[in-house]
Amino acid sequence: MSTDNNKTIEEFSRFEFKYILNAGLRDQVETQIQHFMKYDGYVHPEFDNSYFVRSLYFDSPKSFNFYEKIDGIKKRKKFRLRTYDKKPGNSSLFIEQKGRNVNRVFKHRTLIEQDHLNFFYDGMNFEKLVINYRDMNIINEFISDTVKRKIEPVVLVDYMRRPYISDYDMNFRVTFDSHIKAKASQTLFPDTNNSFDCLSGYTILEVKFFRKIPAWFHKLVLVYNLDRVSVSKFVLGMKACGIATDLS
Repeated sequence: MSTDNNKTIEEFSRFEFKYILNAGLRDQVETQIQHFMKYDGYVHPEFDNSYFVRSLYFDSPKSFNFYEKIDGIKKRKKFRLRTYDKKPGNSSLFIEQKGRNVNRVFKHRTLIEQDHLNFFYDGMNFEKLVINYRDMNIINEFISDTVKRKIEPVVLVDYMRRPYISDYDMNFRVTFDSHIKAKASQTLFPDTNNSFDCLSGYTILEVKFFRKIPAWFHKLVLVYNLDRVSVSKFVLGMKACGIATDLS
């Protein structure tokens, strides 16, 4: 974690494994996980011990980031705006850069102000971004991608996340992501709520760790014959909205 001009950049690099589960398998796997892990501190009981996640992804006019993911490029990155509520002013806002460096996934992010959202939408407010987020690498790279790749907001992805952490494996985290919806959008808080379902009836199980998976989870993978998959909510959203097509 680093700091520039009193603004903090959160940074990490880790492994991420993903699995797609139907409703029955999700219930079985989650029941077993609850013997070893507990909900993290951000869940909402009124949301069935989950929380809402919203991401507005950026891409180029020719869907450069989409096709990098589809083609399995080992070193890649993309930008998104992230929040945890459907209405402005109720949750923190972040600009995030997420990518892959061969086998590890990395993420850099920093808090942004509500009043600064338009600076990221426009693509022409470089001076205001530099003034407000001076010398922050994530902002400099965002500006670079805006100039070189002409990135702009393209797709909004919403979902519900139920997260688990462990007192015994501090660097091991498991999340169940469901009710994934997407819509073409250039803003984080669009006026309309119409959206497309992605993976309806299924859940994405994400396993995140720094060095190794605990033995108990490895056994769970074997018992339930879980198959790792390459799945991206960004790609699902782009395809569901007809913004880009998987030609493979």
